Amino acid sequence: MAKQIFSLLLSAAVAGLTAFGVVKAQAAAGKSDPVQQTVAADGSSYRTVNLAETDFPDLTYAAESAVDAVVYVEVTVQSRQQYQIDPFFEYFFGNPGQGRQREQKGSGSGVIIRPDGYIVTNNHVVANATKVSVTLNNNQTYEATVIGTDPATDVALLKVDAQGLPTVPFGDSDQLRLGEWVLAIGSPLGEQLRGTITAGIVSAKGRSMPADGSFKIESFIQTDAAVNPGNSGGALVNKKGELVGINTAIVSQTGSYSGYSFAVPVNIVKKIVGDLIDFGTVKRAKLGISMGTVNDEIAKELKLSSTKGVYIDEVMKGGAADKAGMRNKDVIIAIDGTEIPTASSLQEKVNSYHPGDKAVFTIIRDGKQREMEVTFFGDAEKTGTVDVDGSIAFYGSKIKTASQETLARLGLKKGVEIVSVGEGKMLSAGASEGFVIVYVNDTPVSSAEQVVEIARKAKRTIYIEGYSASGKAAYFAFGKDEE
Repeated sequence: MAKQIFSLLLSAAVAGLTAFGVVKAQAAAGKSDPVQQTVAADGSSYRTVNLAETDFPDLTYAAESAVDAVVYVEVTVQSRQQYQIDPFFEYFFGNPGQGRQREQKGSGSGVIIRPDGYIVTNNHVVANATKVSVTLNNNQTYEATVIGTDPATDVALLKVDAQGLPTVPFGDSDQLRLGEWVLAIGSPLGEQLRGTITAGIVSAKGRSMPADGSFKIESFIQTDAAVNPGNSGGALVNKKGELVGINTAIVSQTGSYSGYSFAVPVNIVKKIVGDLIDFGTVKRAKLGISMGTVNDEIAKELKLSSTKGVYIDEVMKGGAADKAGMRNKDVIIAIDGTEIPTASSLQEKVNSYHPGDKAVFTIIRDGKQREMEVTFFGDAEKTGTVDVDGSIAFYGSKIKTASQETLARLGLKKGVEIVSVGEGKMLSAGASEGFVIVYVNDTPVSSAEQVVEIARKAKRTIYIEGYSASGKAAYFAFGKDEE
């Protein structure tokens, strides 16, 4: 009996020493993570959380520092009032018109991001508005100008003529953790409830909404902070008072809050508003794939160890992914070291880049992990648009007067080089990079401007003759219609 008691005491002591050793090793390593993994003598393990009193959330600082930078947004929209016309009246007097113009009022919220008057809100708050005004938390009201909008992310940028305004600093939405406390600040249900603050936790990340047929980039932060109509465009802030999202939607059968709310991550917002300020439009990077999230069936077929990742269903010919060497059935698992578990997370990450930027993609092919560098393409610009490098957009491609070196190599006196094929009619017709255009519709050309001008005057078909980069004579053609 004494031996059994001694054995039990020895086991307890060993287990205690093991736990002490784990905690001590963590402290020696300088780890601050309150979650500790403890391993017992029998090999079993369990996790414990040791939170100091200061680790419990105090949301007063975040609320007080952010509320003054959230504004009430009021919009005026002109709409046409329809009414039924008596057929007898129309027979004798004709149709007097489609109806009367009438003004409709709408409202939402916005967040001041710069002291010189730049304000972020939702695109759906200001869409089709003929007049926009914003009211600050101190009751000052300003007329606002819509600088730009991006329906794909539901982000819009406003500007008021003011200086020294209170702002909310940008945080990093990628660092948000599930269960983290957040505050939603806005004007639910109208002006009377301006500056309302509600609290909740991050319920999920990377959420998307049911598709409605339009192009959208969605990787929403889901929270249980109470959000109602009027909160749209308002701030989602963390306990440090940093902006981590723009509240944009709720899921409800009644149209009012029922437990779920969604916000555009601030890392998407930062890129969109930066483009709108710098360029007046969004410069969106394109990868050139059709994709889907990995499921059990795909994981089994490709012998994957996990269902995390994005499955490439198709690689668009001539696109950025194609140029980088990606193939159908490749699985993307990371971009520049950031894990990509779902299609929505890939959309969010790609949207953070500009056309021309480079990124390292980590993929799985034939069961092996590999890396490849991708140079992102952009949207096809309108024919005739001049890029910063002097090239001119031409039916999805970029063309430029050929250099003397290129002309000499091909034995030509003049011509126009295709510097980028892109995606569009030129690609579909068989154009290739490095091709030098010599004739357009039987007219010799020496500049990109000439190519564009001749094409504009063409009645039906644009016929192009020239030489490939290897010096082989070639030609292609495509029908002229709207791009």
